[in-house]
Amino acid sequence: MKQIPKYAALLAYMIFLVFPLVWLLSTAFKTPQEMANLNPAWIPREPTLSNFEAAFTEQDLVGAGVRSLIVALCSAVLTVVIALPAAYAIARHRSLVSKIAVGWVLVSQVFPFILIIIPLFMVLRNLDLVSTLPGLIIVHVTFTLPFALWMLQGYVRAVPPELEEAASVDGAGRVRSIVSVVAPLLAPGVVATLLFSFISSWNEFLFALVVLKDPDVMTLPLTLVRFTGPEGVSRLGPLAAASVVATIPSLIFFAIIQRRLRSGLMAGAVKG
Repeated sequence: MKQIPKYAALLAYMIFLVFPLVWLLSTAFKTPQEMANLNPAWIPREPTLSNFEAAFTEQDLVGAGVRSLIVALCSAVLTVVIALPAAYAIARHRSLVSKIAVGWVLVSQVFPFILIIIPLFMVLRNLDLVSTLPGLIIVHVTFTLPFALWMLQGYVRAVPPELEEAASVDGAGRVRSIVSVVAPLLAPGVVATLLFSFISSWNEFLFALVVLKDPDVMTLPLTLVRFTGPEGVSRLGPLAAASVVATIPSLIFFAIIQRRLRSGLMAGAVKG
């Protein structure tokens, strides 16, 4: 009986999270007449696929999705590759420099990201990277790197240094101890950072709006905006259908990463 309030709160929170997705899915299958009804229903009375047909024929959703996938995967991998050794150095070699670095990471999260849009755009313009996917990847890495570094250094500090000392006593060098002892224990942190970086890049809109000017290189969030008319009136049917399609890759990526996260937790438990 004591657990009932806890599970009730958890159920209410899950309903709160699922509600937008369920309503979006319901709207994607409704006709324009049913969407204009003053008493909307959860289940469409006359389900239709016309909204999905309009979404794919009017806009290049497949091409935009591929570009978003490339940008998100490259941004996530580059963020982890850069943040992991930096996080290890900050966590293991505590000095004034590492404290300043951690402090700067925290301070950088306080300022709104809109402040760095103009400097980033000027740098990309000088490098001829405006309206290019590599330019957007650089921006997304810059955008997600501070928080990823903060996440990973917390995971590194959770690994006892005594494990590395024991490995060195057994004859393992620094690189061997990091690869064989520390890396398996950091697997959950790496997977969580990958997931965070991927979702952040996949859903990012503001930087993409500033960097990408050519319609042929626009990512999926920018393509979704094009379902809004010139007077700011959204076409809810095609927009909902396109939004449902846009959520599928992130859900698939999360399902794959969740397995790796679970196996990483088990590996960390065995190693510990």
